Amino acid sequence: MNHSDTVHEAIFAPDLTVATVVVRDGRLLMIEEQVQGQAVINQPAGHLEPGETLQQAAIRETLEESGWDVELIAFIGCYQWTSPADGRSFVRFAFSGRACKHYPERVLDDGIIRAFWQTPGEIHADRERHRSPLVMAVIDDCLAGKRLPLDAVRHLP
Repeated sequence: MNHSDTVHEAIFAPDLTVATVVVRDGRLLMIEEQVQGQAVINQPAGHLEPGETLQQAAIRETLEESGWDVELIAFIGCYQWTSPADGRSFVRFAFSGRACKHYPERVLDDGIIRAFWQTPGEIHADRERHRSPLVMAVIDDCLAGKRLPLDAVRHLP
């Protein structure tokens, strides 16, 4: 390994994200958001903040982006993707959750256009508007029944 390899490894840090798949009455909670001038669709998702667990981040991001409090049910899986557009790498920890309470008056995060519910067929039909392939991969796995216990993702104090 030469010096430039070491420097590259030190600089490289994938974006660590969480996402929550919330299913209610056969529909999934989705987010329409403005990203680089485009309206794209995602599940509630975002970045881990200092001092929080991945599970806490998933609950917080869902509330901030949708106005819904959720209870996490299971861990769906961990996903890695590199954007061909800019080479950014993403690692997503995805959870399934149950909608508990809606706060319709809540102001949503900057860039969020709206939160809405879609059927799996509507989500598949809207694939070209998905923020990334992570959206459909997580949903497909969730709907296929892929579940691990929440403690499969452990936080060590």
